[in-house]
Amino acid sequence: MLRKTDVEPRPDGNNDDEGTPVSVKIRERLTAARRRFNANDNIAEFIEPGELESLLDEVEVKMKGVLESLVIDLENDHNTGNTARRVAKMYLNEVFKGRYVAPPSLTEFPNAEHLNELMIVGPITVRSACSHHFCPIIGKLWIGIMPNEHTNVIGLSKYARLAEWVMGRPQIQEEAVVQLADLIQEKTQPDGLALVMEAEHFCMAWRGVKEMDSKMINSVMRGVFLKDPSLRREFLSLLPRRS
Repeated sequence: MLRKTDVEPRPDGNNDDEGTPVSVKIRERLTAARRRFNANDNIAEFIEPGELESLLDEVEVKMKGVLESLVIDLENDHNTGNTARRVAKMYLNEVFKGRYVAPPSLTEFPNAEHLNELMIVGPITVRSACSHHFCPIIGKLWIGIMPNEHTNVIGLSKYARLAEWVMGRPQIQEEAVVQLADLIQEKTQPDGLALVMEAEHFCMAWRGVKEMDSKMINSVMRGVFLKDPSLRREFLSLLPRRS
């Protein structure tokens, strides 16, 4: 598989890409490496130092075009004069930051005491946006870990950091929970892993059917949580009553 550094020179020998939008440069690296870049993928590996700032400028210009196409007077409307910049910063530096930055560093410890009892972390507040309409998804997450003597132990706050990183992209809740489960499984290697997420979707509450009370709940069960019904029941019974 090609890496970003394996991208071949242009056939004409001219590698001067001055004037090429930074989004095009990043896209070309991803395409050359045959890497997927869906809305909920992380592409930090393909962004060079300084390019995120240039991407911010590019998104601002294009967002300004969207506002103008909505027939908003950006010259004279005091409320929206700097909206394009604010929205660009919100997307790249806040709500979709998980696409553009490397994963959080984790301090891992060996399971010196050979802990093998159920551990539950939560509720962790999760914030994302639906990749269909870019409307907010806000909810709670619970994580169950059944460690073994070889499991890497990570700090409790690191589960929240990993969740923030995965959810900080345009997401679909069903896919987000699986992505997070894969990541925690890789980092900790437990005997069992269970996740339950409950979230409100503003694409239902703010638009469409405008249903204010509807929530989505989904779960992922791995290892002994999948094989042992009594352990699965214990995990679910220990979760606080969800609203």
